[in-house]
Amino acid sequence: MRRPKSQKPSAQSRQVEAEASDGEGGGDTGMTQQETAPVPALSKKTEQPKECFLIQPKETNEDATKTRKRKKKKITDVLAKSEPKPGTPEDLQKLMKDYYSSNRSVIELEELTLPDSCFLKANDLTHSLSSYLKEICPKWVKLRKNHSEKKSVLMLIICGSAIRALELIRSMTAFRGDSKVMKLFAKHIKIQEQVKLLEKRVVHLGVGTPGRIKELIKQGGLNLNPLKFLVFDWNWRDQKLRRMMDIPEIRKEVFEILEMGVLSLCKSESLKLGLF
Repeated sequence: MRRPKSQKPSAQSRQVEAEASDGEGGGDTGMTQQETAPVPALSKKTEQPKECFLIQPKETNEDATKTRKRKKKKITDVLAKSEPKPGTPEDLQKLMKDYYSSNRSVIELEELTLPDSCFLKANDLTHSLSSYLKEICPKWVKLRKNHSEKKSVLMLIICGSAIRALELIRSMTAFRGDSKVMKLFAKHIKIQEQVKLLEKRVVHLGVGTPGRIKELIKQGGLNLNPLKFLVFDWNWRDQKLRRMMDIPEIRKEVFEILEMGVLSLCKSESLKLGLF
């Protein structure tokens, strides 16, 4: 008795089943490879942004350091390496012109110009204070003996700070001799005390800061008419390498003093100016 055709698998059906079986197995293998193969590729991609992220801050820090170094060089290094140049009368004239040019007319600026004849020889950076004062005022002993007016001085030395004023007083011992010297600055000294001292005794030399000197003139404690010499501590530099006239507040006060009678005395040739 023959077997029914439906019960006997044909060659065609066996081939289809084999291909289906091979296809499923191949699919599983293909999926496994797709799941495992990208692992090293992903790790490489994740490493790259980390490397870029770490390098960038280093470059930023280096740039900032370079910028800071450049700023320091402009402020201090250039001044430290530059050769010091002694002040000249032209320096003072130029500072005055620049200071007043914004709020003064041409005619007013001409009135502020100091005559060349009022300037003494400037310090060429070879002098001590005593040697410089001896050069610009060789007849000092005779001059101070004839001075008897109170509330005044014969010579006024203007500097940038109280500490610098004390240094100048110590360094002028060889010049001053028996002259009476007065400290004209605000540190530890009240202005009322200075006014009383000027009223009581004869003073030949005054050394101080422009702020306090200006206030003494305003209050009538210091009369400028007997003044014969006005010396600016022009060339000395502080720890920041600034000269007295490089500081805006001091420069302003100096020019105010000049307008409080100094300019007129210079034009009348009774007062001489020196740059130490």
